[in-house]
Amino acid sequence: MPKPTEQELEQALTHAGRMRETGEDPYFLAKALLSCHYLNGYLLDVLRAAEDYIRTGLSEQEHTRLIKAIEKARAADDRSARVERPGLGL
Repeated sequence: MPKPTEQELEQALTHAGRMRETGEDPYFLAKALLSCHYLNGYLLDVLRAAEDYIRTGLSEQEHTRLIKAIEKARAADDRSARVERPGLGL
């Protein structure tokens, strides 16, 4: 399936936002779209960080950036799913 254009995505997100605000989302399509779009931004950051890590010869600095991007994506996913992971106790 082809990726939506920027204009198509903007229209879909605007309409999804209105659907959620008015409570007219019987099949949770708007909720799913908004959630996926939110998490996609974090996952794209992980992808960019992974590409930079590989491109720079696996540098320590880029490794740290990649780990932080993964942690942010995981935290965003946990927040949206209302999941709380147990701490490490450190």
